[in-house]
Amino acid sequence: MHIHILGICGTFMGSLAVLAKQLGHRVSGSDANVYPPMSTQLEEHGIELMEGFSAENLYPKPDLVVIGNALSRGNPAVEHVLNEGLSYTSGPQWLAQNVLHDKWVLGVAGTHGKTSTSAMLTWILEDAGLSPGYLIGGVAKNLPSSARIGSSAFFVVEADEYDSAFFDKRSKFIHYAPRTAILNNLEFDHADIFDNLEAIEKQFHHLVRTVPSNGLLIVPSHDLSIEKVLRMGCWTKRQQIGIDIPEEICKKQAANGGVFWNAILLNEQASEFELTKYGQGTTGEVMSRVIIKWDMTGEHNVKNAVAAIAAAHNVGVDVPSAGLALTKYEGVKRRMELRGDVGGVKIYDDFAHHPTAIETTLKGMAAKLKAEQDISRLIAVIEPRSNTMKMGIHQQELVDSCQSADMVIWSKPDNSGIDFNALVASSKAPAYAFNFVDQIVTFLEEGCKPGDHIVIMSNGGFDGIHEKLLSALDHGPSKPF
Repeated sequence: MHIHILGICGTFMGSLAVLAKQLGHRVSGSDANVYPPMSTQLEEHGIELMEGFSAENLYPKPDLVVIGNALSRGNPAVEHVLNEGLSYTSGPQWLAQNVLHDKWVLGVAGTHGKTSTSAMLTWILEDAGLSPGYLIGGVAKNLPSSARIGSSAFFVVEADEYDSAFFDKRSKFIHYAPRTAILNNLEFDHADIFDNLEAIEKQFHHLVRTVPSNGLLIVPSHDLSIEKVLRMGCWTKRQQIGIDIPEEICKKQAANGGVFWNAILLNEQASEFELTKYGQGTTGEVMSRVIIKWDMTGEHNVKNAVAAIAAAHNVGVDVPSAGLALTKYEGVKRRMELRGDVGGVKIYDDFAHHPTAIETTLKGMAAKLKAEQDISRLIAVIEPRSNTMKMGIHQQELVDSCQSADMVIWSKPDNSGIDFNALVASSKAPAYAFNFVDQIVTFLEEGCKPGDHIVIMSNGGFDGIHEKLLSALDHGPSKPF
């Protein structure tokens, strides 16, 4: 079968293309923006890429067109599919029908941490010899690609709450029917399709409705939105996770047959923590306890790790083995990925789509530098590209999210509702806003100095700023600010 994917370079659709190729289909695809790491991965799998959405890309006629949720009516390719009566479906629907229908699905949902938690969980299962299938919205460094069919009954999927397609406005995760479901957290996001937080909570409740009674929900303690979702109705047993929770509370939460997972951070940068599983009987006894030292930093990554261990344990991986696997975990590309070090200036790439993600990343990096007694500057370069941020809904949250940075540089997206003058004026650290990437590169080239850590944050290609900056710095910073 020839499958053509519209929007193929999106993280989800690109991973879907890899799965379709592994199932033996001929796969091609179109997208308006083709950039690494997804474009590189697709080319390595022999998947034909076409720039743009011309109807000509759909000749000869494919057997099936999978339409990404970024496309809508008026798009030339979409109009051609409809006018010519081509067979089409959404990505989540195709995944459910062709891959997930006979699998034990482990779904990872939440506003933040889906990709990292999915990658950690997949790696734990892989290291345990379970050879899981998986679809992750990013490229994990421990794994050969962002998706694989696998050879076992288990399949890990990043379960996104965004809508499925222009013709199916349900959240993607409604299609997946997970048996083990992680609900990492829940905040307001995707303001282009959700009117308010309550609308997202309703979609999460629809996900909860699909989890079987003999399955498992893994949820954070003290997340008010998640608690509200569960109060709408829950028919599945739950396990809770927490960070630095007093032992008496853990035991109380685990009493009467429940389970509570608690991580005690053993250093400020969260690169070492003690994980305890409480449960069994009415006293919340300690069932397992391990100390984990790993290369990741930040409390948010510890939360992700605890959820991943709990999910892996649900399908048979013992806690010490899961913890040992994480000591070998290398992270995900575009999650605080070091892209280069030129003249002592380190350039990092981080996927940021929400103020909370920006805040936790910068906070984690600042803690790491402090622990290492590194007094170098932490410079945040941010493209508020997601639809929600561009609309200006999180104006004050964006200011607050950068408290840990020593300098903040904003890129002004087109048609933005953000008041950048107010954003700069309200900043705790020196802040600047530029219209063009080349202006940012020139500013940093002239002003940065050896030892600086520059974290570039965007959920898109950011006009190739990483390579442009590395190339510019190769000539040597000249006028440190």
